[in-house]
Amino acid sequence: MGSNTLMQSNPTPELQRLEARITELEIKASFAEDLVDHLNQTVVRQQQQIEFLAAQLRELKQQSASDGGPATRSLRDELPPHY
Repeated sequence: MGSNTLMQSNPTPELQRLEARITELEIKASFAEDLVDHLNQTVVRQQQQIEFLAAQLRELKQQSASDGGPATRSLRDELPPHY
């Protein structure tokens, strides 16, 4: 036990380097975890937007079909009058 106490009170340069590397790795892991959480939130938000837009598209297709309009329209039909 006496040598263990001695090592803790006066760490060797190699032990100090290892502790510094571990601390640096812990910091990097923490930043990486935060980034993954942020990216996950972004993906969830984007998936919600995709689902919302897909629902709107389905609704528009149903409205178009119930109105008796053509399922596909030409872009020429969308030209403003000044063309």
